[in-house]
Amino acid sequence: MAKKKVERKARILIVTPEITYLPQGMGNMANYLQAKAGGLADVSASLVTVLFEKGADVHVTLPHYQRMFTVDVGRLISDELRVYKNRIPGDRIHLAEDRCFYYRDAVYSYNQPQENVKIALAFQREVINNIIPTVQPDLIHCNDWMTGLVPAAAKALGIPSVFTLHNIHTIKTTMAHIEDRGIDAYSFWEHLFFEQYPENYENARFSNPVDFLVSGVFASDFVNTVSPTFLEEIVEGKHSFIASNLLSELRNKKEQNRAGGVLNAPDMKYHPAQDEFIGKRYRSGEVEEGKAENKKILQEQFNLIVDPDAPLFFWPSRLDPVQKGPELLAHILYELTVQFPTMQVVFVANGPYQHHFKDIVKFHNLYKRVAVSDFDEKLSRRGYAGADFLFMPSRFEPCGLPQMVGPKYGTLPIACDTGGIHDTVSEMDFDMETGNGFLFQDYSIEGLWWGIEKALQFYQKPKPWRTKQLQRVMKDADHRFNHMRTAEQYIAIYKKVLGLK
Repeated sequence: MAKKKVERKARILIVTPEITYLPQGMGNMANYLQAKAGGLADVSASLVTVLFEKGADVHVTLPHYQRMFTVDVGRLISDELRVYKNRIPGDRIHLAEDRCFYYRDAVYSYNQPQENVKIALAFQREVINNIIPTVQPDLIHCNDWMTGLVPAAAKALGIPSVFTLHNIHTIKTTMAHIEDRGIDAYSFWEHLFFEQYPENYENARFSNPVDFLVSGVFASDFVNTVSPTFLEEIVEGKHSFIASNLLSELRNKKEQNRAGGVLNAPDMKYHPAQDEFIGKRYRSGEVEEGKAENKKILQEQFNLIVDPDAPLFFWPSRLDPVQKGPELLAHILYELTVQFPTMQVVFVANGPYQHHFKDIVKFHNLYKRVAVSDFDEKLSRRGYAGADFLFMPSRFEPCGLPQMVGPKYGTLPIACDTGGIHDTVSEMDFDMETGNGFLFQDYSIEGLWWGIEKALQFYQKPKPWRTKQLQRVMKDADHRFNHMRTAEQYIAIYKKVLGLK
């Protein structure tokens, strides 16, 4: 009797410049490898974890940020640390080795763009030259501009790839520079995306820059943004800041049915029932008591007036006027405090607009009503737990996480209806008892004011009714915004790309 053939699982290689954590059991010291600049780190961690827990043959590669990793394992004894430093941890984790990673204390260099080119090329050189031949993956999943050359190399090797855009930042450099850094671009140059159409290899090599992000889109077999609506906004030309090359290539992929949107999900640690940083943990059935106690703690911590009936608003994201909309609130903050005399606002955020809010507080002596603090993870969690509402008036939003985190804590977002916000926030309908936030359509001061007024109308409703709505919102957020749903969508993409049913 012939033996039944056992099919080998498809081997997935996830290429990411950032990671928050990795599951225990995946490799030696795996859960100590942490390098984060934004949401990409959390998404990469959650995807790898869910795939690993499902039994997938998943591998991950990232730069060997030795200093950042060492800080996170600082409590280990010296013998363990020495072993860690001298050995790649486990056979599923593949650290790209180059001295330019070892002593960094941040993933990206915001004031030195050429340093980012150097880091990106060193990472991709190791992935292309060493890690892909070692892992021999059936599919490669690349993330953002820092991995944009890898899909082109994979295509030349006959390996299918998926490329995820977490944001729209890119870098460009010539093929000569790429080759000088040790990457044999000649073997896959026809799959790269140049600023101008290349007639031949030699003409393209010295003066026709390669766009890393668009190359990833161009060469990959499937591309996704981190929300369905943001993809639609790009291909429909709704954002003037989107480069025409990126728009046209995403539009081509969309027309070929090789593009989609997959929403990120908040890390599992953002949940009031298990949050170690908040004063009182609570579930949906205890939301009234839990939020009351955490509001009191937040007010005391920031030396605000301790008032259980004061509507408390929280700003959780970067104070960046290019994207996040702090200038809208700055224009009306003092007027809001005059018109709504019990209203309180807490900022736990860094960014260019922080000093404007500090100046407003100082000039109008609002210290008992408005608090402005640097970002701190513990304070941010306490903000979610103690506030009634959070601000998310973004001009554009590839995905966004605060508007998903807030409802888990019973904190309702006031947000501009764009990108990932459109996919995650629905207008609160008082009569129908539906929705989870307050959406305004126009990116304007008037739109934000309208959203705040709607939130305050909600706050003036009878407490038992409000509690019922918050319980509903929290349960719905737990159901909708979780890593398992996100991972299942990526698995569906992998199957599509691999031609599996």
